[in-house]
Amino acid sequence: MEDHRLIQGCLLGSEEDFRRLMHKYTGKAMAMAINLLGNREDAEDACQDTFIRIHNHLESFDFSRNFKDWMYAILHNRCMDLLRKRTRFRKYFVRQSGEIRENPDEGLTPPPKAKKLPGEFLHRLSPKERTALVLWANESYSSEEIASVLRCSASTARVFLYKARKKIKKYLEEENAMV
Repeated sequence: MEDHRLIQGCLLGSEEDFRRLMHKYTGKAMAMAINLLGNREDAEDACQDTFIRIHNHLESFDFSRNFKDWMYAILHNRCMDLLRKRTRFRKYFVRQSGEIRENPDEGLTPPPKAKKLPGEFLHRLSPKERTALVLWANESYSSEEIASVLRCSASTARVFLYKARKKIKKYLEEENAMV
């Protein structure tokens, strides 16, 4: 497997092998991060942090795993950290300003269009539903592979995927009813 050869090179000190590994997965990582976070700046930060963490912890990589799954798991965790931070900041800001909104996401811009998914619908999904849907649609991941990234059981991954698809179907039906 080419990824494992590159990782071996990285462990022996080859920065060129790490650059190749990073170059190979940067686009996929950015697509997932943009779908999860909704803006390019946060996605770039999450991807940069992910690759720094990979570089710093490469010696702990389990060669029985798929590198891409490991990278997506690290990226997913970083994106979830950023979303939690965003939520805490929003709650703090609302408390400080004295404003109370019915919908805390009101006024936020929806995420940009995804590569293969209707992006305007993605902001209606939970982060785990979004992750499951993006991996399924963009990467053709199975429920077992999604479970590996989300660190849950395959049946739980299927539930996230089912709920995401059901929500999008409902929203599309509502949109078509208005036309």
